[in-house]
Amino acid sequence: MKRREFIALVGGAAAWPLAARAQQGERMRRVGVLHNFAADDAVVQARHGVFLQGLQQAGWTIGRNVEVETRWAAGDADRLRTHAAELVALAPAVILAAGNAGAAPLLQATRTVPIVFVIVPDPVGAGFVDSLARPGGNATGFTSFEYGLSAKWLELLKEIAPNVTRAGVIRDAALASGPAQFAAIQAMAPSLGIEVSPVNVRDVAEVERAISAFARAANSGLIVTGSALVAVHRHRIIALAARLKLPAVYPERLFVDDGGLIAYGPDFLDQYRRAAGYVDRILKGDKPADLPVQAPTKYDLVINLKTATALGLDIPAAVLARADRVIE
Repeated sequence: MKRREFIALVGGAAAWPLAARAQQGERMRRVGVLHNFAADDAVVQARHGVFLQGLQQAGWTIGRNVEVETRWAAGDADRLRTHAAELVALAPAVILAAGNAGAAPLLQATRTVPIVFVIVPDPVGAGFVDSLARPGGNATGFTSFEYGLSAKWLELLKEIAPNVTRAGVIRDAALASGPAQFAAIQAMAPSLGIEVSPVNVRDVAEVERAISAFARAANSGLIVTGSALVAVHRHRIIALAARLKLPAVYPERLFVDDGGLIAYGPDFLDQYRRAAGYVDRILKGDKPADLPVQAPTKYDLVINLKTATALGLDIPAAVLARADRVIE
């Protein structure tokens, strides 16, 4: 979705006068949305726009039968908690939560308002649901990936940069998914002859210090695991990898679109489309407890050849042949 189309779509809610809404004679439903990105981030604009399109395709029109209350946290944990409380206080029919960062404060604030989450790696381990098949509470949604996928990132790093013998694994250690993703990578490392080390990050300043320290040794590479923290601060991480000449594998295509080398992971736009379907079902009477948590159905391998050239890497033809998208 283009930015102009997104702004027009989002702005539609404000353009409907209250009198016009009343004339429609339809029951107005309220949907909350909690994002961890800044409102002007192009990535979240696209995701939010796809979600709104999904609602429209299901028969919901902003300003006629649904109003969407959206909050943007810009990677700030305190703001996430504040916004979560605000949304719950509005008593919406359902709230869309992005990632662990969005779902956790919402579920601390309410166990009654229905919540649909996206991009959550382990909702059972996080305590968001009882099981994937039977969530059992007020939340359901879409997982980001199986932890086993993390091992594929290490395989991909060795395939595109055969000289790499040590890899720093950037993770958010505050999340259960951080150590779990690292464990999958660590289990694969001996067979590839790579020594892996966790690079724990909690804020953007620590990201720079940790990566710079790791890059001092030769034949080093990076694996960036999935978390809200690295997504919000992706531009800094990508710039550091470029400056330090580190081949890096990322968990989703947005990193490569912004100049990263290579990424393999789920299509998160697809998750927002599917989330709109779950929100629609809840608005029509279904309960989150009865809607199974779903895994990704689409994965993308994306390569930035401009970045590869800058790093002096020759991407193997076999990898290029598997790519869903190549940026030249």
